Amino acid sequence: MSETEPIVPFRPREPGARPEATEARTWAAPPAPRVAFDRKELGLILAAYGAKVAQGEWRDYALDFGAATAIFSIFRRSSEVPLYQIVKDPRLARRQGQYAVVAPGGLIMKRGHDLAQVLRVFLGKPKLVTP
Repeated sequence: MSETEPIVPFRPREPGARPEATEARTWAAPPAPRVAFDRKELGLILAAYGAKVAQGEWRDYALDFGAATAIFSIFRRSSEVPLYQIVKDPRLARRQGQYAVVAPGGLIMKRGHDLAQVLRVFLGKPKLVTP
């Protein structure tokens, strides 16, 4: 900078103003979108999970949100492999259905478009109650 150049005062940019084309972009790219369960889906899953916890069959769960799938894993004990996994895969929404219940060996127990119908696999047979 020479002594003959005028000093240009700093002017903050107006809120909401777009950056000039000559300005260098310093912000990072937005993060990749992740698949997640919405509030209604989590409500259905946690209702089924809570019923099995009350019966003493399940004790722990884990959530995993990835770029392609969202997984709700159900454990009998927290140190074991998942007993069941409830998987949401939106890429299959127009095919077999985006929801699936997967057993430990990878067997798909039920798949469908409606989560409430898919979760019925956990209901089992009704029990006879005697007085």
